[in-house]
Amino acid sequence: MKIKKHHLLTINKLLIEAAVAIGFTLIIWLIYVSVSVAHNKVQIGSSYMTMNNEFYPLLNEQVANYVEERKGLLYSRDPALSVNKQVDEIHSFVNKQVNAIILNPVDGKSPKLNKAIATAHKEGTKIVIVDSPVKTKQVDCTILSDNYKAGQLCAKTLMRKKKEAKILLLTHPTALSAVDRINGFTDTIKKSHNHNYQIVGRISTFGQSEYSYPRVKKFIQNGNKFDTIMALNDRTAVGALAAIDTEHQTGKIKVYSVDGSKDMKKMLGVNKSAQATVAQFPIEMGNLAAKVAYKLIDGKKVPKKIILPVKTITTKNLNYYNTSGWQ
Repeated sequence: MKIKKHHLLTINKLLIEAAVAIGFTLIIWLIYVSVSVAHNKVQIGSSYMTMNNEFYPLLNEQVANYVEERKGLLYSRDPALSVNKQVDEIHSFVNKQVNAIILNPVDGKSPKLNKAIATAHKEGTKIVIVDSPVKTKQVDCTILSDNYKAGQLCAKTLMRKKKEAKILLLTHPTALSAVDRINGFTDTIKKSHNHNYQIVGRISTFGQSEYSYPRVKKFIQNGNKFDTIMALNDRTAVGALAAIDTEHQTGKIKVYSVDGSKDMKKMLGVNKSAQATVAQFPIEMGNLAAKVAYKLIDGKKVPKKIILPVKTITTKNLNYYNTSGWQ
C-alpha cells in the first residue's frame, strides 16, 4: 500500500514536533532538578573585614573545607575594609537565601552595618560573628579570642621585662576586638600603679602594615621619645618593626603584639625589637564557626558567645609553636 507524499510530510512533521516537545520537557525537568538540588543544599555566606590579612583567608579555608565536605555552597566575599561594601554583601547573601552568614565586621559600631545584620537575622538567616563583636544583639553566636586577656598578657610580659617604659599604642578604633586588646593592655598598666609606665601616644593603623609603617616612621622622625610599642595585631607590628629598622632604632624600641602569625614568630629572637606576640588560633576559630553555623541551621542550640583562649609567645617557648604558619 503506497503512502502519499503529503501524508509522509505530515508524519515527519508530527515526529519532529513530538521530538521537540520531548526535548523541551526534558530540559525543563533537568533545570527543575538542578534548581531543587541547589535549593536543598546548605548555603553559607562569609565576609571578613579584609582578606589582606592571612588570618582571615586561613579562617575561611576551614569554613570552606567543612562546607565542601558536606556538599554545601559557600559564597565568600571581601569588603576590603569598606562598611558600605560589607552591607551590600549581607543584602546579597539574603537575596541568595543563604542559610547562615559568617561575618567579621569592618566596623562593629557602624549603625548601617548593625542594621543590615539585624535585618538578615529577622529574615531567618543564622548569624555567626567571628573575631570581633558587633553592637546589635540580633546574632545567634559570637566567636572571639579572649582579646582583653591578650592585651593583659602583653602588658604583663612588658612589666616582667622592663621596670619603666614610654609606650606608643597602635590602634584600630572601629574594630572592637582591637579596642579590647588595647584596653586590656592599658588597664593592666594602670592597675600596676607604677607611674614609670607612660602612654605617650596613639596611632590609628586600621590593622594594616601599610598604615603603621609610615605613621610610626613619622612619629620617630618628629622626635617623639618612646621605647615601647603595643600593636593591636602582628600586621601593624611588622610595619612598625620595618619603620624602626629604617630609622636605625632596632633594639632601642621594643614591640609587643597580638596574633601569633608566622611573620612575627620568625622575628622573635632574630629582630632585637620584637619581644612577644599573643597567639590566636584561626584554624580552631574557622572550624568552630562552620560547626556552629550548621548546628544553628539544624535547629540546635549553641552558646550565645564562645571565647577562645590565647597564649603568649616569646623566645622562651617559641619552639612549641609552628613558625612557618599559624597555630
